[in-house]
Amino acid sequence: MTAPNSAPAAPGRIGEAVDTLSMRTYLDALHTWIQLRRSELDEIDQAIQSAGADELTGDILLSMTLWKAVQDREQLLLATWDGGRVGPTERERLSALVWGRMDATLDPTLLGRSSVGADLGSSLTVSLPEACRLSDALAHQLRMRLALDPNADAHAEHIKDLRAQLERLRDQVALEPQHTRPAAQAKLDHLVQRLELITEKASRGGDVGGLLGPMELDAATFERDMIVGGAHRREARNKLNDAKEARESLAAREAALHKLAEQCVRTVDPAPKYAVPDVEALGPPPNTPAGLDAYLTKLARVGKAMGMAQEAYARAIAEKDEVTGQLEGYRAKAAAHGVEDHPDLRRAYGLASETLGRRPAPLLVCRQLVKLYQTYLEWALSHRRPQARGGTR
Repeated sequence: MTAPNSAPAAPGRIGEAVDTLSMRTYLDALHTWIQLRRSELDEIDQAIQSAGADELTGDILLSMTLWKAVQDREQLLLATWDGGRVGPTERERLSALVWGRMDATLDPTLLGRSSVGADLGSSLTVSLPEACRLSDALAHQLRMRLALDPNADAHAEHIKDLRAQLERLRDQVALEPQHTRPAAQAKLDHLVQRLELITEKASRGGDVGGLLGPMELDAATFERDMIVGGAHRREARNKLNDAKEARESLAAREAALHKLAEQCVRTVDPAPKYAVPDVEALGPPPNTPAGLDAYLTKLARVGKAMGMAQEAYARAIAEKDEVTGQLEGYRAKAAAHGVEDHPDLRRAYGLASETLGRRPAPLLVCRQLVKLYQTYLEWALSHRRPQARGGTR
């Protein structure tokens, strides 16, 4: 069976342009990791089918989905990399693709069949390095549950990998919020103690094969839970930021919409009568996931109501401009045919122009007056004296 495959270390960090040489090395290593991980998952899948371990089918499908998300991100990286033709802008985009959010949408039916699906939620928001490490942890779990680790006798190598994993977990625990950090630290301390006992027993020549498997499974599960928990917290923070930004945007729209409504009322009669939603009445964004979802829904409804009001007020103002444009168009036609100074046309134009200039202008009357000018114009054109042809005799 394919040897366990660990994801490569990603270059740079979020917000900073990546180093070109480091990025080239990472892309090569990532491509190799993706190929080996696919081979590994295919072999695990075959082992599951051979062993009739139907309870693991959901887990292998979940691992395949995560692998596909990583491969899709690699395609974007390679497109941006463009064979190494990258400048400062492209290097910043590469950093964003590596360290930015990577949303992997998961099939709800798949989650129901997976033993870890309930912990992941309907979507998984992680960076590319986190997705790779999570894939490592899930693959390791599957190998251990199938007892298919090809290096079961290489105890020293297993202990080395566990030490590296515990260091990663130490970094993850440091990022936990204060109310969950003590519990996470306790789990980590317990794993550290178990590894120390295993290391000590191995140094005495004892058989630790039966201890390494459960230890690796527990460490992989803990790392998976830590990554997923961090992703869920970031998702909640992102929702809060989205709510704050949306609220600020709606507040600015509210102020502008009040001015547009006032302008409309001064310009035309009748003016639309749409109430401008009061964003302040929504209150500040809540700090719970359920509350944020409901709050974002309310913000969306307010935004839709504002859009309808804005469209109505703007349309009313535009209608007045349209009527004015029609009047001037007819007048230009009258001038082109030499009937602009016809007494009836002068009276009709003066009345229409004066009515359109009122604040507010009665739109219904204005339309009728422009229609009156149009009717006079058609009548005047039909009664023009024909121009004499040829010269005088």
